[in-house]
Amino acid sequence: MTKQHFRSLDLLATAVVILDQGLRIVHCNHAAEALLGMSNRWLEGESLSDVVEIAEQVETMLSEAAQQHFEFKRQQLNWRLPARGPVELDATVSVHPEADGLLLSLELREIAQQRRADREEHQADLTQANKELMRNLAHEIKNPLGGVRGAAQLLDRELPSDELREYTQVIIKEADRLQSLVDQMLAPHRKARVLESVNIHEVCERVRSLMLAEFPQGLAIQRDYDISLPDVRGDREQLIQVVLNVVRNAAQALAGQGEIVLRTRVARQVTIAKQRHKLALDLHVIDNGPGIPEDIRERVFYPLVSGHPQGHGLGLTLAQSYVHQHGGLIDVESRPGHTDFLIRLPIDLSWGAE
Repeated sequence: MTKQHFRSLDLLATAVVILDQGLRIVHCNHAAEALLGMSNRWLEGESLSDVVEIAEQVETMLSEAAQQHFEFKRQQLNWRLPARGPVELDATVSVHPEADGLLLSLELREIAQQRRADREEHQADLTQANKELMRNLAHEIKNPLGGVRGAAQLLDRELPSDELREYTQVIIKEADRLQSLVDQMLAPHRKARVLESVNIHEVCERVRSLMLAEFPQGLAIQRDYDISLPDVRGDREQLIQVVLNVVRNAAQALAGQGEIVLRTRVARQVTIAKQRHKLALDLHVIDNGPGIPEDIRERVFYPLVSGHPQGHGLGLTLAQSYVHQHGGLIDVESRPGHTDFLIRLPIDLSWGAE
């Protein structure tokens, strides 16, 4: 393999590690660097077993490959990565005879990442269906709702006593509440986006200030920012609303008592909605609350689904709509004590350079 071959590996989304016959690292592509948490410069020449705690099954597979017992083999195995701990990986080993020896290519895919990609595709289909459903439902509700409110107002003027007017006031207030929900359902489709360069950390700081004012006692919001991240192209107000909805959801799950971490990182060579991006921004909103109830975990982005007693179930749905409008994705992993919402937005380095 030439240096040109190695450079071409950097275009792949999957992690690829090239090993020599002694299982020393010859090259790691960008995705492998991200997976292992170390740069190729530090990994080159190191024994794989010194970098990764290799399980017996992995060691056996690699040893058999080095002895040319097979040309190609694929297995799902548990690995212990230095920066991540135990991770289930789909590992594919290929043998490449070279003029001056033998090279092995080790391709690693996270099982969870593959499941996330499948969820993303399913989610995109559901989002489109939800969008049409909400728009049609909102319009169908709006007209009769206005009629109910108007009739209640007329009746309110004709009633002879304040006691009876209490009932019409309930109707009017509930009609207003439903009107507010309808307006929120239509919000992503009403206003055109205003695209500009947006610093995601300014967005996070704005949301952090709002949430600490809303929950002044018992809530801690920690920052874990990668300050080298470039700006993203987006609608500032929509992105603030996205992060605010997700952080508020976490704060409500904590009942205002706990810790939320805002973490930003760069992601390289990612695929979002079947489109390839060299760079993307990952914003994680992590809380140490009870986790999302299992019965709604797969439906948490659906409209009117909420794990909070006072929640209307539109906050995460609207966040998802705005993120998708920005060409990004939003996903969640949750277990008791740890819920991680991922907001991933593509970074276009040519934006603003023209």
